Amino acid sequence: MSTPSRSPVAGATEPSSVHVLAPAPKGPSTRTRLFAGLGAVVLLAGLGYGGYRLVMGGRYVSTDNAYVNADAAEVTSSVDGTVRAVPVVDTQAVKKGDVLVVIDDTDTRIALAQAQAQLGQAERRVRGYFANEGALAAQVAARDADSVRAEAQLTSAQADFDKARIDLERRKALAASGAVSGDELTSAQNAFATATANLAVAKATRAQAAANRAAAQGSQKVNTVLIADSDVATNPEVMAARAKVDQAQVDLGRTVVRAPFDGVVARRQVQVGQRIKADSVLMSVVPVGQAYVDANFKEVQLAHVRPGQPVELTADLYGGDVTFHGQVAGLAGGTGSAFAVIPAQNATGNWIKVVQRVPVRITLDPNELAVHPLRVGLSMNVTIDTAGADTPSAAVPKTH
Repeated sequence: MSTPSRSPVAGATEPSSVHVLAPAPKGPSTRTRLFAGLGAVVLLAGLGYGGYRLVMGGRYVSTDNAYVNADAAEVTSSVDGTVRAVPVVDTQAVKKGDVLVVIDDTDTRIALAQAQAQLGQAERRVRGYFANEGALAAQVAARDADSVRAEAQLTSAQADFDKARIDLERRKALAASGAVSGDELTSAQNAFATATANLAVAKATRAQAAANRAAAQGSQKVNTVLIADSDVATNPEVMAARAKVDQAQVDLGRTVVRAPFDGVVARRQVQVGQRIKADSVLMSVVPVGQAYVDANFKEVQLAHVRPGQPVELTADLYGGDVTFHGQVAGLAGGTGSAFAVIPAQNATGNWIKVVQRVPVRITLDPNELAVHPLRVGLSMNVTIDTAGADTPSAAVPKTH
């Protein structure tokens, strides 16, 4: 069956061929470009962070397990007494030398007066020692004279005795022949007896004179020892009495208790009218201007930490707006658990390794503390620059 042919429309020109145009290629969409840019940014950030960690990651060690501390002073009483005044209260800032507590000084004033009286007595007694030295020397000289006189008397008595003995012996020899009467013999015997008695008395006198001389010399030696190598001011008795006066004056001064340094009053425990004993704790003074930080670092962070390295700190009290600067002062001699009241017992069947922490002492810039004071116990964030200037530490030995 043949297909009927269509007649061309009048005035139309039949093209010799038909051309079909292909659609133009489209570029990447905006969404694709955004995702590609985001991926590039993430890739660059990752590469940058990785490079930073590679180069600087081991240089800084940080922890937020850090707290402010200070060497607080417990103010105690050095004397017994009744509290007369307490011019400070808790949280009050004080300067070194400010009065904290006043103790009634009646007892200490009486003790001072007694000590001063004893000092006066000691000085007079020592002056008496020096005055007695001359008198005792004169006594020794007198006893020497007595000894000489006694010796002379003994010599005379000895001569009389010898003469009486010879006369008696002569009379006895003549009495047998009748040449000497009985009265003469009796007289010779009496004279001999008298001479014998006188000789005994002379000997006793000499012995007594020698004893008196020895006693005088002993008294002089005792007195000389008491004043030897000294004068009234440097005599031991006077110095001991003066030391008691000085102690009494010190005790009197201690009735006024003063602040040992600049700080803040804490834990006041004393009231007016209270009777206190020596060594009683009155209050505490915290030297906030000398505060430091104890940062507890993990043991794996301490390989390169040394004293002297610079530290940057921020306090939760001030937030990130205030940055404190300090230095590593030293590392503790053991971990926190080693000095715990009940140390960990690792020699057990069920053991789990726990990373230990070592306290690191960090000193702070006092000028910064004056502008932004800290309080004991505040939390701190600590970052140590281990590449800073350091001093070899014996607390953390270097590995070879």
